[in-house]
Amino acid sequence: MEQERLEEALELLWVLKEEDKATLKLLHGCSDDENTEAVIRELLNKGLIKITGDAVDFTPEGEEIARGIVRRHRLAERLFADVFEMKEESIHEDACRMEHILSEELTDSVCTFLGHPPTCPHGKPIPRGECCKRYRIEVKPLVRSLSDFEVGKEGRIVYIVPSDPSRLNRLNSIGINAGSVIKLLQRWPSVVVKVDETTVALDPDIAKEIFVKKVP
Repeated sequence: MEQERLEEALELLWVLKEEDKATLKLLHGCSDDENTEAVIRELLNKGLIKITGDAVDFTPEGEEIARGIVRRHRLAERLFADVFEMKEESIHEDACRMEHILSEELTDSVCTFLGHPPTCPHGKPIPRGECCKRYRIEVKPLVRSLSDFEVGKEGRIVYIVPSDPSRLNRLNSIGINAGSVIKLLQRWPSVVVKVDETTVALDPDIAKEIFVKKVP
């Protein structure tokens, strides 16, 4: 059986588990593959999943493979959205192709280049890789925390990862949200940015949670 079919089934199971919906019924219902039953049997034969009643779960080997597939797919989506600024309708389809061909080394390079993003463009978590655990930046990341950005440069906010969710509402109220273009005026003693015609001072801890991409 084609490896891609098995990988896509494992990816679907990962998504269902994220939503606490990992059942045989839903696995059948959500799959576009006409041979879903054969795919499930093959996954069982290879020892990649286990079934108890109607519940489906990964074996350790299956979970590791699924983690890699989902990581590659969501990083590819982030790459297409942030770097190539592709249209929404094209991102998922092209990411589906990329998830089957990216090597682990190249995947880590893409992740590092993007600044180890925690989520895909749709807000779903990107599984962490070894490059994220090491916290070593071997190439200059495209997306960086505002606290590491260059003073005097303009950047477009790619995503915000607040430690306190209520911060998002406060930032939104002053025009700081994903997609906004801001200019960093100073980093110390407080972080000062310009949004449109408004100058705003931010706590350094908040600046660390705002990730931007330099505007050409």
